[in-house]
Amino acid sequence: MKSKKTSRAIASILLCGLGAWLSLSSPYREKTYLVNTGTCKLETTAIEKRETMTQGTVVLFHGICANKRIMSYLARGFAEQNLRVYVPDFPGHGHSAGPFSVERSEECGEALVRKLLASGLADPNRMILVGHSMGGAIALRVGARVPVAGVVAPSPAPMKAAHGVSPEMLLFKDVGPLPKHFLVISGTFEPEGMRGNAADLVSSRPDGTARYIEIPRVSHVSMIFSSTVLHAAQDWTRQTLQVTSVGGTPSLRQLYGAIAGLAGLLLLANPFLREITGKKEGQRQGDAGTPVPLGRMLVVFAGAALLAVSLLHFWKPVPLVRVFQGDYLATFFLLAGTLLLFSRWKALWEQLPRKSSGALGAVVGALIIFLLFTAWFELSLYEAWLTLAKWARFPFLFVMLLPYHFAEEIFLGPVANRKGWRRLAAAFSLRIVAWAALTLGLFYLHSGEILLALLAPYFVLVMLLQRRGMDIVREETGSAAATAVFGAILLAGFCLVIFPIT
Repeated sequence: MKSKKTSRAIASILLCGLGAWLSLSSPYREKTYLVNTGTCKLETTAIEKRETMTQGTVVLFHGICANKRIMSYLARGFAEQNLRVYVPDFPGHGHSAGPFSVERSEECGEALVRKLLASGLADPNRMILVGHSMGGAIALRVGARVPVAGVVAPSPAPMKAAHGVSPEMLLFKDVGPLPKHFLVISGTFEPEGMRGNAADLVSSRPDGTARYIEIPRVSHVSMIFSSTVLHAAQDWTRQTLQVTSVGGTPSLRQLYGAIAGLAGLLLLANPFLREITGKKEGQRQGDAGTPVPLGRMLVVFAGAALLAVSLLHFWKPVPLVRVFQGDYLATFFLLAGTLLLFSRWKALWEQLPRKSSGALGAVVGALIIFLLFTAWFELSLYEAWLTLAKWARFPFLFVMLLPYHFAEEIFLGPVANRKGWRRLAAAFSLRIVAWAALTLGLFYLHSGEILLALLAPYFVLVMLLQRRGMDIVREETGSAAATAVFGAILLAGFCLVIFPIT
């Protein structure tokens, strides 16, 4: 056993070291500034190749729930053409202060472009605006008002209720005027609504000044790491600006480094949790409670989730958390969790924390794991380190998520009754039911919470890892309350990392 732990620790250290080496080394010159445009302050990174003369300027806008760091691959691709690339964090994203709104992001993006032009840092005839998703729509709208050479929009957010996109799903209420010269790129793995809306932008300009390209086997998110998408954008930029450099392909080592380090941290997470929450054999407490059959659980959870969504259709949540669409999600879990706890009122009293419940170990373990993982992503791929403004929202979000996690543990019962993958599958099936209710609310009750559908794959991954950690805590502490606290901390932290603050 000791040999196995040693091997695991060595493998983890090697993977984290490899990830750091891959992520940190860069052949580009990158400097970060806090740009005050008068209306907002945007943390902005300037990227260019070392020892080269720049031939133009690119302003690169990220999408909603993203930030400037995750746009590094595209930014470095344009830098390969000897272009200086400015990548800002929109308000409420990354390290830029909030509040976020789509309108304010557009206003701040335009102000940044105008400031670069007014200060002589860019020539309008040598400037390209590029944006992904929400940033693509903003780039098109700003490019129509500010004289620039052209706009590139990989997978722009829909701006028209067409092709299955309903009005409440739109971030922008109208298309507005379009720039004189632009390129729109879509991926075949994107939803039809996004591809149809993107194609319509170009079809509205039959004069040949706009171009539409559809890239095979590319999704909405993979587009920002696709060499095929990058080469299409580079070709268009080279012809538009008439730059001499064709542009090389930047390495994906930053992405590979992030994955390697993540694997290293995951290797350590299991033994770390057992060490910090476990107790000596004589000090272990019994795990009380009676598990509920899976079929009955699914019915009860479906009823609570559907009732919560129905209530939110008539009663808009109070913006306590002040996180874009996170208030809706937190209120949904609060309502559903309260209903579920009420349905198991007697079991709730049995599971209230006792002196030896292990809650302190669960709290410390959850915070350390969250800080380690966010620090790693901040270092490698995504600005995940929480700002003070986001930490201020953490207590409210934690309290609102806690009832659901507590109810989930009460229904699942002691680990001895459902072990390993069987328990994980049962718990995750309950999450699927909850998310299905949220999806029904979006498409049939027109809640407008589009991010909950777009971010579903990431919530799936995080919740799988979170649930595995919760099962370890429950096994070691025998406490549903401690396990619920652990899970609520991790999910609250993830929501604050991914959602912009308002």
